[in-house]
Amino acid sequence: MARASGAAHPAAGARGESCVVTGGARGIGRGIAERMVARGYAVVLTDVDAAGAVRTAGEIGAVAGLGLDVRDPEAHRAAAVEAASYGVLTAWFNNAGVGDDGRLAELSEEAVRRLVEVNLLGTLWGMRAALAAFAESGRGGDVVNTASLAGLGPVPGYSVYAATKAAIVSASMSCDVESPRGVRVHALCPDGVQTAMLDGQTPGGLGNLLVLSGGRILGVDEVAEAAVALVGSRRVVRSLPPWRGGVIRASALAPSVTAKALGVFVARGRRALQRRAGSN
Repeated sequence: MARASGAAHPAAGARGESCVVTGGARGIGRGIAERMVARGYAVVLTDVDAAGAVRTAGEIGAVAGLGLDVRDPEAHRAAAVEAASYGVLTAWFNNAGVGDDGRLAELSEEAVRRLVEVNLLGTLWGMRAALAAFAESGRGGDVVNTASLAGLGPVPGYSVYAATKAAIVSASMSCDVESPRGVRVHALCPDGVQTAMLDGQTPGGLGNLLVLSGGRILGVDEVAEAAVALVGSRRVVRSLPPWRGGVIRASALAPSVTAKALGVFVARGRRALQRRAGSN
């Protein structure tokens, strides 16, 4: 795990509490880290892009930026130790992830393995490190996992990605129940978010068209705000926007109906893609 400290912020650690944010160099993770710094937490920001983590930490006032590959359990434990050196670790955001799109039959073995190891195993290792730190301090805390609406129902074109996010939702619910009093585990399930991950997906691919068919693409700030708002709450699973969560959960009850409506959603997504192309 590469390590470098970010510039200390005068308010950092004002609460005497610290937190860890994975995948924090940009996008949603950066937005979460900024908000936690503003709340007075000593924020340890991590990312597989070590230079980006250091740079972002300095820009937003996090106490440290660490290069961290979430597939490495020991790296998570080291991040927990680092955070505890600045204050009691009471919040952990498992935000890092990858978003390879495509049907299962189309994805390379490398892509399938990356999705499972980064999205699912990376989140599980982070949860274990956080829960162990909470137990050691005796203070409890919150784990917030960035999942996805794709984890709540059938999403053709994102079969493996959706499976990893569904597993994160399931693990979050189970761990929340099995955790001791004072420890809360949450899963945030946003719809499509305008990030580099979305930009990197196959334009016009099935998954991409289905994301665009949902209407407005969420912004990073509103998703980061929703993630931070879960800290201290008893809400375990939160969909964003809430109405989309209801729609996709309903589709999970009747996947054959969803399959029949697929053409309608694809057509809507294609029109949205054309509008986006025309506005650029």
